[in-house]
Amino acid sequence: MTDDSGAGGLGDDGDDLRRVADYQFGAGAGALLFPQDDDYEVKRSSSGRPSQVLADGGRLVTLGVDGRFTLGLEGGRRLAGLDHPKNRVVVGDDSEPFVREGKNTFAKFVTEADPEIRPGDEVLVVHREGRLLAVGRAELSADAMLDFDAGMAVQVRDGADE
Repeated sequence: MTDDSGAGGLGDDGDDLRRVADYQFGAGAGALLFPQDDDYEVKRSSSGRPSQVLADGGRLVTLGVDGRFTLGLEGGRRLAGLDHPKNRVVVGDDSEPFVREGKNTFAKFVTEADPEIRPGDEVLVVHREGRLLAVGRAELSADAMLDFDAGMAVQVRDGADE
């Protein structure tokens, strides 16, 4: 891990990053997002607060002021290694091209969702065959995504083809 500033609250070995990821996304997420043998960079604000974690493939996460991560597409690719359906919202062929382009995911197209998803959670939007289409923030609980025929299920932040 490299760090562009010595200030701030994250340890040099990434243990703090892994702990936050495990808490937010579930056991094993920290090791997937921030492997010990990986070279990633922690960008910091002018005050020294950690703001983003970047890897060769792109942005892994942004650290919010609330202490939670928002996922980048590269972070989503890494989290896709968690057991299905963890942190996933599944859609079919009808919405795949739109979600890939970064368009929001609507409840009527959701075919499956991790039952633990709550509004505000960071999620992966995946095709029914498992391909990562996008990352974003859940706007509905998993039950509501599956029950509703209208409304936004996931506000997509990054689509896989953007």
